[in-house]
Amino acid sequence: MATQTTFNIIPTQNELDSMERDLRFYPSTVATPKALSAEQVQSYNKHGYLKPVRIYSDEEITKVRTYFDGLLARVVAAGGDSYSISTAHLKYGPVYDIISNPKIVAVVKDILGEDVIGWGSHFFCKMPRDGKAVAWHQDASYWPLTPSKTVTVWLAIDKADLGNGCMRFISGSQNFGHMTYRPSSEADHNVLNQTIDNPEQYGTPVVDDLLAGEISLHSDLLLHSSEANESDRRRCGLTLRYCTPDVRAGINWHSKGVVVAGRDFSGNWANPPRPDTE
Repeated sequence: MATQTTFNIIPTQNELDSMERDLRFYPSTVATPKALSAEQVQSYNKHGYLKPVRIYSDEEITKVRTYFDGLLARVVAAGGDSYSISTAHLKYGPVYDIISNPKIVAVVKDILGEDVIGWGSHFFCKMPRDGKAVAWHQDASYWPLTPSKTVTVWLAIDKADLGNGCMRFISGSQNFGHMTYRPSSEADHNVLNQTIDNPEQYGTPVVDDLLAGEISLHSDLLLHSSEANESDRRRCGLTLRYCTPDVRAGINWHSKGVVVAGRDFSGNWANPPRPDTE
């Protein structure tokens, strides 16, 4: 696991155990959504996810993809890999611009309310035939945050389908709270390190197939996974994490949080400025 730093991806179990966390699903209470319909908000509350929502045009997402191609080449040349570009909004100005994109934030506000913190940005890029899967897991299990009020936006930079390893959800599984998991084994070929077995006991599997420029949204307690990319096509997505200001962060994760809508009425988040890089 990662060591304790401001930009941890996966805290140690001791670090997580040191926090008393509220791991319950908090449904949206937004009564008059503006970017989404009331039916879409209700569907999110019932199923724990929403898809697809078009954000970028073909021309716009091509520009984002071109930027990522160059960023990935630089990261790999420096010794990183296609999964290692995390907390990118604090390092790269163009990613800060994406996490604060008004069109994305408007959708998130219809789930979380008027005050929104953007705290996470991580490229999950499966190269062709890389053999790496993401086992069934809950995002909240990895994070030193409480209460569990984070919504993940998954932006498809490339087209994502079953052929190149798109995400799958277990509909309604957010309502079961924090689930028992086992440490992943080498045989799992898991990008992460937790595996929840027998996922279908919690609900119905749903394929999160997206066209480039579309997003899906899912609760931090929704059970989800993705198979390895066995195709000749890349599958790159940018995960953007948003929460309400009352969420408290351990091990310095508050330093990641940017106010993207409204205000931080709790004073829990650092709200760093846009980085000058690029």
